[in-house]
Amino acid sequence: MPSRLRPVASVAAEAVLVGDPGRALLLAQELLQAPKMSNHARGLWGYWGETADGRELTVQSTGMGGPSAALVLADLAKLGVRRAIRVGTCAALEPTRRVGELVDVVEAHAWGGLGGGEGEPTLPDRALAAALRRELGVSARPATIASLDTLHGEHPDPAQLRAEAADMQTAALLGHGAALGVALAAVLIVTEDAAGRRAGDDLVEEAAKRAGKAAAAALGS
Repeated sequence: MPSRLRPVASVAAEAVLVGDPGRALLLAQELLQAPKMSNHARGLWGYWGETADGRELTVQSTGMGGPSAALVLADLAKLGVRRAIRVGTCAALEPTRRVGELVDVVEAHAWGGLGGGEGEPTLPDRALAAALRRELGVSARPATIASLDTLHGEHPDPAQLRAEAADMQTAALLGHGAALGVALAAVLIVTEDAAGRRAGDDLVEEAAKRAGKAAAAALGS
């Protein structure tokens, strides 16, 4: 039995994973017909329902940071999830990335704070990543992600991270997904550019809907 999640409704074999519980609700309403809350334990809101074409889908929040995401994924694997796509957010490290842009994750590596250094690279599931890339089309650009466990100021200069953007969960999800037998891919929304300018809520919401629709379609392909 799972240790963190306490499902009160079905959990589908395919899932869209988001960090923010509020964004989980947003995408559940956008992607599912009559969504039902499947988890509210620990504030990790999760939803189950059917897509417009009749496929079962779970939308589950994973909390903040890699450890939280990895624990939630382990519980989802016990509940039967076999394929999942992260729809997350990131901060751009290269100046050509704009707020609201979608990022197609091709590789992620963890960076430990306070001198922890760089972890091994993790890769998305090849077939699922290809399906996601087809659905995203020209609306997303590929990128390598540095997944941080502390704030940016506690890490090396962005140039040393050897990545185009940074987040806090993708490397943990990709790495643990492979170990758990769950196929994982990820698309991220740039919510902060390299100059520190942040996206407004409306822009992030619109981008999340586009990313969520692409993720749901990729899972169904």
